[in-house]
Amino acid sequence: MNKTPHSFLGLDLLASAVIVLDERGCIHYLNLAAETMLDSSLKALQGYKLTRCFTNGAVLDELFSQAMSRKFDDKRLDLTLERSGRDALQVNAIVSLLDLPATPVLIELRENVQQLRLDREERLLDQSQANKELIRNLAHEIKNPLGGIRGAAQLLELELPERQLKELREYTQVIIKEADRLQSLVDRLLAPHKRPHIVGDVNIHEVCERVRSLIMAEFPQGLTIQRDYDLSLPEFRGDQEQLIQAVLNIAHNAAQALVAQIATGEAVLTLQTRVARQVTLAKVRYRLALDLHITDNGPGIPADIQDRIFFPLVSGRDGGSGLGLTLAQTFVQQHLGTIECESRPGLTDFRIVIPLP
Repeated sequence: MNKTPHSFLGLDLLASAVIVLDERGCIHYLNLAAETMLDSSLKALQGYKLTRCFTNGAVLDELFSQAMSRKFDDKRLDLTLERSGRDALQVNAIVSLLDLPATPVLIELRENVQQLRLDREERLLDQSQANKELIRNLAHEIKNPLGGIRGAAQLLELELPERQLKELREYTQVIIKEADRLQSLVDRLLAPHKRPHIVGDVNIHEVCERVRSLIMAEFPQGLTIQRDYDLSLPEFRGDQEQLIQAVLNIAHNAAQALVAQIATGEAVLTLQTRVARQVTLAKVRYRLALDLHITDNGPGIPADIQDRIFFPLVSGRDGGSGLGLTLAQTFVQQHLGTIECESRPGLTDFRIVIPLP
């Protein structure tokens, strides 16, 4: 069995992945974080080229060659390391020369979680802007023709001969009712953009308790709602009704997804609040932020729509309107915040982040 060299033992305490290469560019040592990142052990990889761990490993080979040629003593750069069948790693890499002939190169890899989050946030903002444009265009293209269709159906009904009125009125009423239904859909799409922003002092736990009572009233049996609150959270300025609607839309979607678990009495919905520190939202740095998680133990969001769940009219549930999450994201963004989601079978986690004073 290969043993960790005594000179490298302390590296196991580091959170970043550390890889030591020999003079051939083969793996001599991995710390525990590197084993986790590479999803393999030192015993399995020792003596093999590091490049075999990544489909674009040639970039690491080039860095090793540059280091061995003493083109630098220490080099820092951001890399995207691609893995077969798995998500690519966004890392900050530090390549250093060691004064050790047998193990001349050390590579430290730090997963660039912050950059990933910023990229995802930027995509969400772009998506939200696209949603607003879509809604405005939808209102323009649908609203006026709908009024004309409804009016024409009413006039047609008035012109129907008395003897045919009873049998034909059914068809004109279908036209009128469907026009009204589409008008209601457009109004719901436009609601967050037309409604005034009413600002006051908001206690997020009052928001959560209101949502909890509404959900429990609709799902009194088989659903447990757990609360995990940080009572040190300060109040902040915002529109309480909008935030109640945003949290309710997410929690209600979760409860509806838990139908199988509710039937067996195993459904769990959790509301958790925390303080997040040094948060960047829309490229602005905030010292403190609300960190609200709404989690459930349901089947998860279908993988094919996870990247689109905040788009209008996208729903993972039969009969769903696909508007709840769109409105929730809009309301939260009006508070300079954002909503993120991670989902897999057994755990779906919606995270709302809003700056605090």
